Amino acid sequence: MSNTFLFFRALASNPLMVGAIAPSGPVLADLITREVDPSDGPVLELGPGTGVFTEALLARGVRQTDLTLIESGSDFARVLRLRFPEARVLRMDAARLGVSRLLGNASLGCAISGLPLLNMSARKVTAILIGVFSLLRNGGALYQFTYGVRCPVPRRLLDRLGLKASLHGRVLRNFPPAQVYKIVRRKRLTSREGGI
Repeated sequence: MSNTFLFFRALASNPLMVGAIAPSGPVLADLITREVDPSDGPVLELGPGTGVFTEALLARGVRQTDLTLIESGSDFARVLRLRFPEARVLRMDAARLGVSRLLGNASLGCAISGLPLLNMSARKVTAILIGVFSLLRNGGALYQFTYGVRCPVPRRLLDRLGLKASLHGRVLRNFPPAQVYKIVRRKRLTSREGGI
């Protein structure tokens, strides 16, 4: 089954879960994975769909054995297991990350997200962010793409969770055009920086 056919079949059956009108292109995949360093350790990918970002991660030198792919769609999960047999593919809702023991005591270097956060409730987005940042080591980042005009995580929510988002880049050569945001923990002020 081709990636395009699989994508459009999933889109027809559950458009809110897919959250896009076309599969992500290679330019977007390059941008969202640009800062991933294979030496950073395990990488989490949320909503990998057909595996476009997964392929870009492998092209950057990340080993399949260092990938954990979280996919809620059964068709996508089945195809991902076939295409990336050494990766850990878990069919689950990303909002359950915080209550699952995915990695034992290990921590992640970074996370890549293809989830349609704009289609989700604030409660679900909050659960996803808490789960991701409970697994990321200090200095780790979540890279999230969106078709929206601003970060898909509202500023109020970022502030409440102690996170900050910055525009990582724009991709006009994608249909539709997309933006990628880098979300990290806010640095705490030391007594010296705070003027104490």
